[in-house]
Amino acid sequence: MALYLFCGFLVTTLIFMQTLADTSCTDCFTHSRAAYYPNSEDHGTDVGACGFGSFGATINGGDVSAASDLYRNGVGCGACYQVRCTNSAYCSNNGVTVVITDQGSSDHTDFILSEHAFGRMAQTTDATSSLLALGMVDIEYRRVACSYPYKNITFKIDESSNNPNYLAFVIWYQQGKRDITAVQLCETENFVCKLLDRSHGAVWTSTPPPSGPLSIRMLFSDEEEGEETWVVPVNNIPQDWKPGETYDSGVQVNL
Repeated sequence: MALYLFCGFLVTTLIFMQTLADTSCTDCFTHSRAAYYPNSEDHGTDVGACGFGSFGATINGGDVSAASDLYRNGVGCGACYQVRCTNSAYCSNNGVTVVITDQGSSDHTDFILSEHAFGRMAQTTDATSSLLALGMVDIEYRRVACSYPYKNITFKIDESSNNPNYLAFVIWYQQGKRDITAVQLCETENFVCKLLDRSHGAVWTSTPPPSGPLSIRMLFSDEEEGEETWVVPVNNIPQDWKPGETYDSGVQVNL
């Protein structure tokens, strides 16, 4: 009887441990490789595929990256990842947190980091030089929440926009750990909404946009957890919106 009880306890313990392993996999690291932009002038690029422009070169202090599969046809734009190299002679335990602003790969890499971000994976200044000399390193990475203290989600009107015929905009300071998978543009007077098209990267468009002041609603999704949340900004886009202008949503998101 004692042996039976012990075996039952052992099986139960193993199942419990397996359950813990399964539920914590969202925080697990994935092994891969990373390189860095050879001509990035320390920071990222201002012509990245996500459509962030010059903002994409300096956001997050210049700790940005291009992604290959993680780009996900633009859905991955704005996502944050903890990336750390695995060479114990040069690499720190924490690595660096980067924002996806571009698409690209090099010799089976998941990331092409800015030079600034690549060097920040190192333990010391001397190790940074050695790491940069390698050019490409083995890494491990995981998705983490984006955090921009004192910043609200912001809408940047693309310079190609033409009020009232064509509206294109990109979303800055995407926060949290979920993807923005859909965007609605709503009339604030008649409460009529339309789903927008993702033009490319993180750029959303409407031809023509609704008239009057506009409310932009964003759907934050987590495919692994199966959760979706619509976020409605406090502030509206004014009726006389202009190309090149930025508009503060008035909200921060911690999802």
